Amino acid sequence: MIHKKDRKLTLDKFINYALYEKNNGYYMKKNPLGYSGDFTTAPNISRLFSEMIAIWTVSYWQNLGYPKKFNLIELGAGNGEMMKIMIESFKRFPIFLNSCNFYIHEISPKMIQEQKIRIKEKKVRWIKNLSNLKKVPCLFLANEFFDAMPIKQFIKKDSNWYEKQVILKKNNQAIYSNKKINIQLLEKKLKINISKNQTFFEYSPRGVKYLKKIIKIVEKNDGGLLIVDYGYDNELAKNTLQAIYNKKYSNVLRNIGDSDITHSLNYSFFRKISQNSKTINVNFTTQKKFLTKIGIERRAEILSRNKSFKQKADIFYRLQRLIDKKQMGDLFKVMLVKKNNNNFNLGF
Repeated sequence: MIHKKDRKLTLDKFINYALYEKNNGYYMKKNPLGYSGDFTTAPNISRLFSEMIAIWTVSYWQNLGYPKKFNLIELGAGNGEMMKIMIESFKRFPIFLNSCNFYIHEISPKMIQEQKIRIKEKKVRWIKNLSNLKKVPCLFLANEFFDAMPIKQFIKKDSNWYEKQVILKKNNQAIYSNKKINIQLLEKKLKINISKNQTFFEYSPRGVKYLKKIIKIVEKNDGGLLIVDYGYDNELAKNTLQAIYNKKYSNVLRNIGDSDITHSLNYSFFRKISQNSKTINVNFTTQKKFLTKIGIERRAEILSRNKSFKQKADIFYRLQRLIDKKQMGDLFKVMLVKKNNNNFNLGF
């Protein structure tokens, strides 16, 4: 990733380069998950998480009227653990299992390889373009998907707005710079008033593109989008850009291609984008409330029966990581994007 000359990139293009560059991008050359990786996601903490999502999914399908054909699409499936456990759970619901087409949307060849080792179910297909989905009701699952999308950042100084850029030096060093912009053009594009009360704004163009595309599919074929991700619900945008290198917080402009760069979702912004469509509405809650209402604590009790003290302790330790307010319970939020006429609210 060494350059012969300096390059000036918008922040989102720099992040895209650092994470997804074909040969040296962070997600393209290694598996960032698990013990040896930089982070652990909920499905890898406890199978309870994936089981609850599976139960919720079957209930959602039932609420849609038991469609004979149904698409379940996991967006960015990590190491495949969630889909693997979900399919094991679905075997208790044979009518659902027979009705369901399973898809994984993944752009990292390294992660696809990992997923195919873990998932033995022949019904699972990998799909690059969401437009190729069969025209039946679609449920999209996005667990820690949107936070990995490259973001743009905008700063207001002395009544002028500037977009953050990165100058990539030929020695692979990087520095920030700012470019003056017309914020009204962005507001018109997003159909959102940014400048009224804000002095800072960040968003992911790719994330918005995915959200709008999925909404169009849901409007046309029915279904929904379930987002589970860390984030906040506030009108005022925050600077949430961060990098993790060797499991520690790091400078975004250092260790390019070896650091995970993420941001927290602004759910207020996602709600506004979703509800720009008059036929769409959203449900919103915390991960703790969502998993608790579905019955994760009762499931943990059932799983721990006839287990040794050590095994029971492990099950409940992992459960606490998922639902404790000081751990993932409040940090992670859950949003369901669905049609207005769909009154399904399990978990909310």
